[in-house]
Formats: sequence, C-alpha cells, structure tokens
Amino acid sequence: MPCGGRDRTGVGMPINIGTSGWHYEHWDRGFYPAGLPRRRWLEHYAARFRTVESNAAFYRLPARDTFASWASQTPEDFVMAVKMSRYLTHIRRLREPAEPVQRFLERADALGAKLGPVLLQLPPTLQADPGALRDVLEALCPAVRVAVEFRHPSWFTDGCLALLEEHGAALCLADRGSRPVTPLERTTGWGYVRLHFGTGNPESCYGRAALASWSERVAGLWGPEEEVFVYFNNDTNRCALRDARTFHLACARIGLHPTRVPAAREVRLR
Repeated sequence: MPCGGRDRTGVGMPINIGTSGWHYEHWDRGFYPAGLPRRRWLEHYAARFRTVESNAAFYRLPARDTFASWASQTPEDFVMAVKMSRYLTHIRRLREPAEPVQRFLERADALGAKLGPVLLQLPPTLQADPGALRDVLEALCPAVRVAVEFRHPSWFTDGCLALLEEHGAALCLADRGSRPVTPLERTTGWGYVRLHFGTGNPESCYGRAALASWSERVAGLWGPEEEVFVYFNNDTNRCALRDARTFHLACARIGLHPTRVPAAREVRLR
C-alpha cells in the first residue's frame, strides 16, 4: 500500500527548504539573537523556515509530549520531517519492525498535520535486504510518507528502486562533497534531498554553481505541482543557513516555488 501522509491540500509551496536540526550552539549570537532562550529557538527557526528535519528521534526517541510541544511552537504551515530511530535501522538492521515502528508512530503522531516525511537512513554497512525493507515499509505505510537513504551501493538496483516505487516511498537523493552519491531517480510523486557537505569555502559550505545544479536536478525530476523536501545537513560554520538561502534564490531563478528562508543578514557565516 502506498505511503501516505497528512492532508495538506492547499498548504505551502512545492520546494520545501530547511536544515537538518535547529538546536546548534554555534548558531547562537548570529542566527539566534543574543539572549534568546533555547526553549524559543524552534519558534525563531520556524518563523524563518517552513520545514526542519529532526534528528533527535534517531538517537533517542522523544516523548509524545515533546512532539506535541514542537507542534505548539510552530506556525500552522510548518512541516517537520523526522528521522527514524537508529534502534530500528542500525541495531535491529530493519528486522522485526512492528514494535519500534508502532512506538515511533504513537509518539510522532503528536505532531498532527505537521508531521512530514519519515526518513530511514540506513547504515553504510547494511547491504541490500529487500525483504527486510519491505516489512518496514509495510509497517509504516500508509500512515506516513517515507524516504529511504541508502548508503551501501548494493541497494542501487532496479529491484530495490521498484520496491520503493511499489510502496510510494521516496529514494532520498544525497550529496557529499558537492556531488550526488545516489542515483538521480524518482520513485514517487514527491522528492527528498539531503545535502551533507560541500567543497566550497569555508569548510562544508556549497558553492553557488553546485546549488544551481541541484535546483536544476530537482526541476528535471519533479513537476511544478509535486512536493520536494530539501535539507542542508552542513551545520558547521552556519553553512546550512547560508546555503539554504542561496538554494532558494537558485530555485526562484528557474521558476520553481521555494518556501521561506531567512533574510541575508541572518545567515552570515561564522
């Protein structure tokens, strides 16, 4: 059964731009105003971005009340992608997914309509196991949309991509070192992109040409009415903040419709 998601008809724009996390100490006294309490950082972030990718659940699954609190701190149009617990992906290595998936959904469901895609980031040592992945997708679908980031090359086969397509799950397109490290393929009518680190200056930032190339790749893979989520994971030196804005401008230049990003003065590098 195809992966689903909350009904967001008429809400937002198709190119959702955000960062992988918001609770970074080195964003203080720059992106976050001096003296702003940490408990208000998400509120500040969400006024400037429409989406964020939360990695908290990957390390330790938050309580349901925490997800509910995040929902209460963010605007009506906000979307939070959530990374699945490493207990399922790295410890159980996709095996026996029913209980961890149920526990995850029971807590993340407190986000309500603000719950976006769920990211399965597989360990780089996990070789292709289509049967195990099928079990996970069947446990998660159709409750949520699912994106899968493969990191072992054995997954990049027609059969594994067909498995994602069968379930309406997205192949997560990933970039490391200003180049794609996954096939540039779409497996469903929405997209998910993670930009881990670039080769620009300073360290981990992307150059304008690399981000322009990614805007063109997105435009070539998905139509104007199809939703795409793009997250910058290069938080060092505040690169993610600046690069998100640069990518927004690159998308707008070629006629795409990116979501809000901070003003230029808020994304200066360290």
